[in-house]
Amino acid sequence: MSASGRSETTDDLLAALLDGMDAALCAFDADGVITHWNREAERILGWSAAEAVGRHGFAGWAARAADAEDVARRLMSAQETPGRQVHEFALLTKDGGRVLVRTQSAGVPGADGRPAGVYCAFSEVHTQIDLERSIALSEALLEDASWGVVLVDVDLRPAVVNAHAARAFGMGRTALLGRPLGELLLQGVEEVEGALTHVLAEGVPPAPLELWVSVRTPEGVRRRCWRSGFLRLASPLGEEPVPLGVGWLFQDITEARQAELDTAQLRFRSNQLHRASRAAGECEDPAEAVAVRLDFALAGFADHALVDVAVGERLLRSVVSPPGTAPTGGLPARCPAGHPARQALDRLGSVRVSAPAALPPGWPEGVAHGLCTVLRSRGRTVGVLTFLRTAARPPFERPDAVYAEEVAARIAADLSPAGVRTE
Repeated sequence: MSASGRSETTDDLLAALLDGMDAALCAFDADGVITHWNREAERILGWSAAEAVGRHGFAGWAARAADAEDVARRLMSAQETPGRQVHEFALLTKDGGRVLVRTQSAGVPGADGRPAGVYCAFSEVHTQIDLERSIALSEALLEDASWGVVLVDVDLRPAVVNAHAARAFGMGRTALLGRPLGELLLQGVEEVEGALTHVLAEGVPPAPLELWVSVRTPEGVRRRCWRSGFLRLASPLGEEPVPLGVGWLFQDITEARQAELDTAQLRFRSNQLHRASRAAGECEDPAEAVAVRLDFALAGFADHALVDVAVGERLLRSVVSPPGTAPTGGLPARCPAGHPARQALDRLGSVRVSAPAALPPGWPEGVAHGLCTVLRSRGRTVGVLTFLRTAARPPFERPDAVYAEEVAARIAADLSPAGVRTE
């Protein structure tokens, strides 16, 4: 290829690059004559490249006479000043309107190192301000926001995490990046990934979601409730939006939700106690009254209940709920020394056990958590009440023991005529 051919190819390539830019761009030679003018500049001001190239500055066409000299002076000063210069000018459109533009200009050195001209990129000020606002908002969300912000890529792995979210996950920001959510959440990962997948495929949910998760932290597992909102992120550079991932914003509302759950639970349990008392009051047989109370107590609380009556030093299995899950009929309960029921008798209080290595004798198969509390009435030990949960339920906690003790007090009153062990 000849030198002239290479030059023409280079000029065509340069023209294509300039016309493909999103920013308006023009260039001046050392005398201030316009040498380049791209399509974005034509879109903003209305002047075509054929009308702009070859003109000396903006005087007489793209700037008011009163402004033209100042505009030219400030633009061409970039030849003598290192770095980029930022200015704002009011320019004229072809139809006579005025547009406030923000320019970034820099000098272009020649082959000998001497100033050879200036290039100038410009955009409408309101467009630039919108862009700066977007950048500022992004930086604020990712640095100073009082809620968690996680940008998740299309593989559902954290790509950017703000400081608040890092604290919520209990580890450093960089430690979270690129890790599967299953490594960060012990429970709730299916719900979170399901929400993210839905956003990528279908769009943003109509309202925030409340997600309960268990977070793995160096201090242990923490159960949290996060009110979460999601935004689908798409690249604006393609003809069709290209998914970049999901923006996940969340607030920790655990305390508020836990308080609501505790209040609802207390209301439900109080109502169950009231209903059980009314139903038990219609029973002539104490054992039947006890069975009725256990049926009401088990709802939403446990899977099994056992009542062992104290006769001397022995415990006799009196009532089982649900019926048939353990032998009854006054047979001795298998409660050797060290059994949770024996511990409750010795302490005259409640004993909680969870996931015992060996299932205590007399408990149904599949039990993972137990709560034993002593039955006391009129200063006498009547027996032991045991509530049992399978592994599908959480361990018993202190509020559960308080409820069990309230149930035990009422059952002890039903059985007190049969109680023979005195303290």
